Amino acid sequence: MIEEILIRDLGVIGSATLPLGPGFTALTGETGAGKTMVVTALGLLLGERSDAGAVRSGSERAVVEGRWFVSEDGPVAERVRDAGGEVEDGELLLGRSVSQEGRSRATVGGRSAPVGVLGEIGHQLVVVHGQSDQLRLRSATAQREALDRFAGPELAGPLAEYQAVFRRLQENRSELETLVGDRDRREREAAELREAMEEIEKVDPQPGEDAELAERADRLTNLEDLRLAAGQAHEYLASEEVGEAADALAFLDSARRQLDRVSSHDPELEAVTESLRSASFLVSEVATSLASYVSGLDADGSRELEAVQDRRAALSSLQRKYGPGLDDVLAYLNTGSARLLELDGDTDRIDLLEALVADDEKAAWDAADRISGIRAAKGEELARLVTEELGALAMADASLDVTVEPRDELSLHGRDAVSILLRPHPGSEPRPLGRGASGGELSRVMLAIEVVLAASDPVPTFIFDEVDAGVGGAAAIEIGRRLARLAQSAQVIVVTHLAQVAAFATNHLRVAKGNDGAVTTSSVQRLEGEERIAEMARLLSGLPDSESGLAHARELVATATALSR
Repeated sequence: MIEEILIRDLGVIGSATLPLGPGFTALTGETGAGKTMVVTALGLLLGERSDAGAVRSGSERAVVEGRWFVSEDGPVAERVRDAGGEVEDGELLLGRSVSQEGRSRATVGGRSAPVGVLGEIGHQLVVVHGQSDQLRLRSATAQREALDRFAGPELAGPLAEYQAVFRRLQENRSELETLVGDRDRREREAAELREAMEEIEKVDPQPGEDAELAERADRLTNLEDLRLAAGQAHEYLASEEVGEAADALAFLDSARRQLDRVSSHDPELEAVTESLRSASFLVSEVATSLASYVSGLDADGSRELEAVQDRRAALSSLQRKYGPGLDDVLAYLNTGSARLLELDGDTDRIDLLEALVADDEKAAWDAADRISGIRAAKGEELARLVTEELGALAMADASLDVTVEPRDELSLHGRDAVSILLRPHPGSEPRPLGRGASGGELSRVMLAIEVVLAASDPVPTFIFDEVDAGVGGAAAIEIGRRLARLAQSAQVIVVTHLAQVAAFATNHLRVAKGNDGAVTTSSVQRLEGEERIAEMARLLSGLPDSESGLAHARELVATATALSR
């Protein structure tokens, strides 16, 4: 509910504060006094497009501030907090400014916020019917939403179940289309992977094998040099040939015998002699090792070298294709095997998805048919109730038609195309809203629809800008009566020039220009008692002091009070 609106430098309004509050507020005033600027101000607070031309001449910017009371636990308060604002004790402050250059700024709950946030919040707080936007239900989407609002919980549950199935259907269908559309590429990838896996598994490389083979190949390539060097070294250490050539062991043995002969004469030589014995033993071991090494060298090394080189060539081929290193080849074997399992599993996934899509399609169509049935029944009821309202609004010959036409495709909201049509008089063809009625008639149609919808899905605040245009007499009284009924479940703010409508208000505000042509704070007055009667008389006759006008005004207020009980 809007508690108060502050307007500065907007159009003809220099400064004005409008105390609103609950119930039915009527806003009256002479033509050009700025009544419609109030609707413009509210539009700015609700995120509508700003117009630099609306800034008062000579002012830097126009400013609009609004104070709302909202539930601290409701979705509006939650959205405000998401935007960084605050709701204190249920009070929400919204603000909007527009500069002469057209720059616009918004505040939500005391914090700067994008103008779009005002729009999100506004859609949950207020429904506006202004002279320029009487066709809120012009679009097919809005008409379907209006019917769904009227259907209430009876439709909400089945629709939510349908939407869950529809979303699942869309997800599975999208995945299925991707898998099927990519089937050829995946089959080629799987074939290539199988060939690669077979090639690698046939070679069966082992970790570190390439390094081992390189060492083995180097040894086999230099086999003769190794044999010659090892054999010569052995001859130097312990020659097996009998001749003049002496080996290291012979020299060591000769040295030891020389020292043994004299070591008894000097104890120091005993340690040297012992070292020579150790040296002889060590050289003998080395000579034995060399002899073993020489005998262990493969005499058929060329054949083994050929086998090693063939193995190295096989490994190199794998490394060129799947490397660069042997570890990379082994890693490719592991990841490729996993990917191959994944690709092979896609076929099973396609079969599963095809079954799921088929089941969900049937479930979705069945649910959509149930929704169509509910909408059709509720559409007839909505049309009947609105037509009854139109009869009381001086449109007794008019009737509303609500058609629900199932289509051959599903959407998130079912399969229905909903149309709200107006039949101006019996026997005429129903026409889309906006084509079959004048502006005044259309205002009454919208009022009738909102009165009916409010019974099942109330909106916190309704704002009507001259909903009574082109209406008078008994029809105007019925409009006031319907607005009063709507105000029992929502806040209603009406800009009107008819006393028959204003008479039903529980809060009457008058907007008047000052002597300088500006609307100031003192120019917005809350009317009560005789002041209100005088304004009603002005609306009736243009003469606020006319005795007959005052008497008529008192009678009208009394009648409205009686009809509102």
